[in-house]
Amino acid sequence: MRHRKQRGKLERPSSHRKALMRNQVTSLLDYEKIETTDAKAKVLRRVADRMITLGKRGTLHARRRALAVIRDRDVAAKLFDELAARYATRPGGYTRVLKVRQRVGDAAPMSIVELVDRGVSGAPSKPAAKPEKAAKAPEKRAAKPKAEKKEKPARTEKKPAAKSAKPAKGGGRGASPGSKKTGRAPRAPK
Repeated sequence: MRHRKQRGKLERPSSHRKALMRNQVTSLLDYEKIETTDAKAKVLRRVADRMITLGKRGTLHARRRALAVIRDRDVAAKLFDELAARYATRPGGYTRVLKVRQRVGDAAPMSIVELVDRGVSGAPSKPAAKPEKAAKAPEKRAAKPKAEKKEKPARTEKKPAAKSAKPAKGGGRGASPGSKKTGRAPRAPK
């Protein structure tokens, strides 16, 4: 009997559901914040928390289990190095689900899934731009004198060309249901 086990199917075949969760947990651990539907967010939260727990264990077996789910080796390295150190003292609850809006196309409830304490400790995942390059850019601009703008000749107004007449409807093949070449009039509705 599978009483009270309704959560987590997401109305997908098992292979599609597994691939979806693998992609989403990889993106969540990489970007530390993603937006998805409420149902997917609730399932994703469980998988992501398990991955961070594996990262905290740090054993070879835990790394292999995490790599069976996470699609990118760089993200797995981030999990076992940066995220494991960040959540070393936290006993669980590494993710947060915030309900934000309804999607425009189908009014599906949307949520943001993010890692707790994502900006507090740890280096940003993307390196910042070097300040040396930013300082050199204004010097280059100042060194080059700007050329004077050439005046463009005034545009002359052109009259739009006369539109060609469209052929009348109804003369072609299959123009209307009653225009078949059978010679009969179309059927009247009952």
